[in-house]
Amino acid sequence: MFSSPFKSISLVAVFVIASIFVAQRFRYSHNNDVNGYNATSWDALGYYMYLPATFIYDDVKELKWFGKIDSTYHVSGGWFYQAMPLENGQYTFKYLSGVAIMESPFFALGHLSAKISGAPQDGFSAPYQYAIMFGALFWFFVGLFFLRKVLLHYFNEQITAITLLLLCLCSNLIQYVSVDGAMSHAYIFPLYSLILWLTIRWHNSPRWNTALLLGLLSGLAVISRPTELILIFIPILWIWDKEKHGLSKFQFLKKNPLHLAAVIGGGIIGILPQLLYWKYSTGSFVFDVGSKWFFLNPWWRVLFGHEKGWFFYTPIALAMVAGFFFMKKHPFRKAVLTFCLLNIWIVISWSDWRYGASYSTRALTQSYPVFALALACMVDKTMAFDRLKWSIPIIGIALIVLNFYQMEIYNQGILENFSPLIRIFH
Repeated sequence: MFSSPFKSISLVAVFVIASIFVAQRFRYSHNNDVNGYNATSWDALGYYMYLPATFIYDDVKELKWFGKIDSTYHVSGGWFYQAMPLENGQYTFKYLSGVAIMESPFFALGHLSAKISGAPQDGFSAPYQYAIMFGALFWFFVGLFFLRKVLLHYFNEQITAITLLLLCLCSNLIQYVSVDGAMSHAYIFPLYSLILWLTIRWHNSPRWNTALLLGLLSGLAVISRPTELILIFIPILWIWDKEKHGLSKFQFLKKNPLHLAAVIGGGIIGILPQLLYWKYSTGSFVFDVGSKWFFLNPWWRVLFGHEKGWFFYTPIALAMVAGFFFMKKHPFRKAVLTFCLLNIWIVISWSDWRYGASYSTRALTQSYPVFALALACMVDKTMAFDRLKWSIPIIGIALIVLNFYQMEIYNQGILENFSPLIRIFH
């Protein structure tokens, strides 16, 4: 008898999501840029520049090579803000190096492909662009795989499948994986999934090597985007099963200091590449890249505004927030609630509330694995009522259609004129 390759409905959901994300990538694999599609432009250039500067041009300070590259490929956006001029006339990169570290295997593939195909081995020709774009898909699939494992630890197959479908297809995540994949978000997404998975593993069966890896990935996330530092609240506030271990978390760490040393040591190793780069380029291990924040007067339009509003363009976010009220029975409740609220506050407090050209609030997309736990709680609660079960597929399909329509007109540059939500509310 024919046997399905899928062992569970959640695996089916993963396959569906992966197929749609790949199809969307191919759909947006060409525009009018010199390469057919320039992925490493604007902000994405800032994350990527470490690689060609280091491995092709051996010049991360003076950047003498960049003028010719920009005149050929037009990657800066017309304003070279991706590197900061220093008093000595040299430069240091404004964006941190974590994303470049994760891009490096695909940069190497792009370099090899350029050699084989005869394309310029300059770090910016078409083989490099497509390698980085598909690298974003690879890392997203890693994140999706581990996020499924995290959700299955607390929810059944059905809840996990529904949560993954809603999270990935009803949100702006697909835009920043399958279209603007060279941005930081697709590369940080798997770090959150892995940190959640490692947090669960360490709390269930504490091992020093798990703690080391947890610290290492946390450090890598911090040097991808410094604001990801708040992820340390995830393992810190995750509820410890004292009955299972016989000690409180504090007592355990006091009795087993190697675990604490491992996570701290891993974190130091994780951030070390950035510290060494700053030391080399500026003479100091720490450098202020110049971001500004207004924590006492945040931009609420980031959540509710018709320009980029998270709740406005990504209504499934309302279900994520509603899930905060249904996490009481889970050991992740304090960690998820604290992280998500701090994360939202930080994002809406940044001086550039528009976050450049963006669809919805892109600065939250990389942390969606954490929000997924709250969303799963909301789905679980809804599924508990027979009279409400029917609403999930109807609302889900409606939000998917809305999301893909809005992405289409956003990528045509006409979102604010043709969004149905703007027509309703204005």
